[in-house]
Amino acid sequence: NPCDFHVVETTSADIESIRQIHCDAFGYDKEARLTEQLLGDPTAEPRVSLLAFHSRKPVGHILFTRASFRGTDEPGMISILAPLAVVREYQRQGVGGVLIREGLKRLKAMGALAVFVLGHKEYYPKYGFKPTLHAVGLRLLTDADELGEYWMYQFLSPEAEALEGVSIQCAHTLDRPGHWRDDENDR
Repeated sequence: NPCDFHVVETTSADIESIRQIHCDAFGYDKEARLTEQLLGDPTAEPRVSLLAFHSRKPVGHILFTRASFRGTDEPGMISILAPLAVVREYQRQGVGGVLIREGLKRLKAMGALAVFVLGHKEYYPKYGFKPTLHAVGLRLLTDADELGEYWMYQFLSPEAEALEGVSIQCAHTLDRPGHWRDDENDR
C-alpha cells in the first residue's frame, strides 16, 4: 500500500543509504556513483532529492536536477529526473510512484516549468509523462538526444508550452559523452 511509505528530503547524512538503495536496485554501482556526483554538482542546483521509508527502512530514492536552456533568454526552471531507484524487495509496490508524485509536487511549488526523463515508455506515462521529447521540438544537448523516443516530458506550468524549439543543457555531471549509453564496461 503506497500509504505505508513516507518521503523525506535527503541530507548529507543520507549518502550511505542512497548508495545502498541504488546498488541494490541496479545490481552495480554506476547509478550510485552518478547520484553522489550529482549531489555535489553545483550546476545541478536546485535539486530535489527524496528518500522513501517503509517503517524506518530506506527503500527508495529519487533525484531531480536542474537543467538549463540554451539559445534563449528563458530564465524558467526545468529539471531532469535521474536516477530513480527502489530496493528490489520493494519494487512493484508503488514506491517509485510515491517518489515521482512527491517530487513533481515539490518542483511545481518551486516554480519549475517542466521535467524530463529518459526511461521506460510503459512506466513513466502512468505519472503524466508524455513521449517523445522531439514531438515538442525540444532537443537535449547530450549524446542522449539520439535516444529521442525514450525521452519523455511533463509540463508543470502553462508557460512551458512556449518552450518549443529550445535546446536543453543537463547538469555537467549528466552531460559527459558516453554517460547515457548503457555500456557494460562502465558498471
